[in-house]
Amino acid sequence: MVPRRLERLPSFRIADDAVIHQAQTFASRLLGLALLRDLRSGHALLIPDCRSIHTFGMRFAIDVAFLDERGRALRVERSVGAWRMLACRRAFAVIEAPAGEIERYV
Repeated sequence: MVPRRLERLPSFRIADDAVIHQAQTFASRLLGLALLRDLRSGHALLIPDCRSIHTFGMRFAIDVAFLDERGRALRVERSVGAWRMLACRRAFAVIEAPAGEIERYV
């Protein structure tokens, strides 16, 4: 089951097994995936106009991809644990996915 907080966000399917939820509001961008118990396989969060993320309050490890203006991966970090900060100056967006699943999205 997808968390209610993510169900409310605009989403799009990029493959049969890959759905991206888009964080557009201040609250959804600030919280990201924090405080969720888990995220179902095949779901990820896109944060547009973003160059840095934090994992404060995360309960599970995530993979993070920093994207350029064309959606190509500039940097990928795998299995990022809680209480971390990551940044990429050239990024235009970030995708957060459950650990081990970033290849579906980049």
